[in-house]
Amino acid sequence: MSTVFRPGFASPSIAFANRGSFCVASRAVVRQQHSTSVETRVNENNFERIYVQNGIAAEAKPLVVERIDKDENIREVVSVEDGSAENPEGVEIVSPRREESDIEKEAWKLLNDAVVRYCGSPVGTVAANDPGDKTPLNYDQVFIRDFVPSALAFLLRGEGEIVRNFLLHTLQLQSWEKTVDCYSPGQGLMPASFKVRTVSLDGDKTEEVLDPDFGESAIGRVALWTLGLWWIILLRAYGKITGDYTLQERVDVQTGIKLVLNLCLADGFDMFPSLLVTDGSCMIDRRMGIHGHPLEIQALFYSSLRCGREMLTVTDGSKNLVRAINNRLSALSFHIREYYWVDMKKMNEIYRYKTEEYSLDATNKFNIYPEQIPLWLMDWIPEEGGYLIGNLQPAHMDFRFFTLGNLWSVISSLSTPKQNEAILNLIEGKWNDIVGHMPLKICYPALENEEWRIITGSDPKNTAWSYHNGGSWPTLLWQFTLACIKMGRIDLARKAVSMAESKLGADRWPEYYDTRTGKFIGKQARLYQTWTIAGFLTSKVLLENPEKASLLFWEEDYELLEMCVCALSKTGRKKCSRVAAKSQILV
Repeated sequence: MSTVFRPGFASPSIAFANRGSFCVASRAVVRQQHSTSVETRVNENNFERIYVQNGIAAEAKPLVVERIDKDENIREVVSVEDGSAENPEGVEIVSPRREESDIEKEAWKLLNDAVVRYCGSPVGTVAANDPGDKTPLNYDQVFIRDFVPSALAFLLRGEGEIVRNFLLHTLQLQSWEKTVDCYSPGQGLMPASFKVRTVSLDGDKTEEVLDPDFGESAIGRVALWTLGLWWIILLRAYGKITGDYTLQERVDVQTGIKLVLNLCLADGFDMFPSLLVTDGSCMIDRRMGIHGHPLEIQALFYSSLRCGREMLTVTDGSKNLVRAINNRLSALSFHIREYYWVDMKKMNEIYRYKTEEYSLDATNKFNIYPEQIPLWLMDWIPEEGGYLIGNLQPAHMDFRFFTLGNLWSVISSLSTPKQNEAILNLIEGKWNDIVGHMPLKICYPALENEEWRIITGSDPKNTAWSYHNGGSWPTLLWQFTLACIKMGRIDLARKAVSMAESKLGADRWPEYYDTRTGKFIGKQARLYQTWTIAGFLTSKVLLENPEKASLLFWEEDYELLEMCVCALSKTGRKKCSRVAAKSQILV
């Protein structure tokens, strides 16, 4: 849906010089212009080729076939009867092929009840909407990360207005002045959340304003690394599902993409292509020993780079950024696939590592001590299957299994096709540990006893098998479903969704579950948690319409395997190891 701005709010640089607000018109006519040139969007037609290659979606048709470069049509989409233009011509709306169950009807009602409106238009959903909660803290706000499953549920149901409004409003908030203790962070930073407040004006007049939180009020003042990444991922999903690419082609939206990616691609002292972050910088936003180069950050970073490469308009001003994106994608994929991967074979190599190697040809490049291998892992790692470890730094490997990072590695093809299969094989083989009574563990195993005391600082919320420390989070269900559909393991997704469906409604949609198998509702879990509800609904819609999943995941980008950015071949010092890696990937 088109959005009408007040004069003077056309670009992020001037939109919010002062903390004001504007209203988004909810009734308009959409003009939809599809890409007509290879120069318009990087790797534009790559998706259509991958879509056809995907075996699962072999009988499906893309939502908007006019995207093919040969088409030079500009279509005017006339609004529907009430003028809202929520269903543009040519966009297929997902409708259930069967009667919805009572729990699905309840979930849709709860999701709609969680919608937040600003100047009369929907702009997001609150984090939790428990009528019995008298101290909601910030759970009554709209969180960028938490809204993603809600957005996908609405999009797959043919309701795009709320997602478009959300993307545009958070984009405008991106440019606000952000200060924490007299320090202003980078321009591209997105807010963690925002709240619609009513302020009094002169006389009896009032005005609605958006009040964002950039972390200055957050518990622990944690960094907001993943928020811009999620925004870019959702922006791509909006275009893919609705067929409305005019949003991502807007000048202000293109500027927002560049700000986020430039912030992530900024030069630093680090020697690795992975992002270096502080503790608590992702879904696990409390002290849990994930500082450094956590897998979740790298997987979302890789996904956002691939999104940016698809959506960026190629101009003289963006060519350097596109080149930097391609270089980082190539280096990052190699780094994660080569050094984060563990299976039985790799574990045995690490077990026999020599240390203190000073050489360009060192086998133990990060000087990992074999004594770091935890005892639980030696018995836990299966003969068939493997996973990407949680973190890698000099002399340190975090061998915990982090579910979100591994699932997004599968979804984005950060991991190889063989590794993708092995990750799902491991989840299936260790079902009782990773799924248990409620999908899915945020990480495995939990930190306990002295390890918990030292690493978490004796955090009473992150005790063993609770919250971020081995708790079970139903919101991870939609990402598991997406990964399973991509890899042709829809049986695993159906099994997990069925398990969740039998409990969530009766348990009043908790935020998370506790204990080793996820048997009890979390001791401090919020009830009627929106992303629990939305994650369940998104999973149900994807299982009902598995061909839609291909709009949300990426296949292997074989062009990346041809790129070598290390320039080692020019120095004559050694042969690039990417050649050897490519031979393994293409098997």
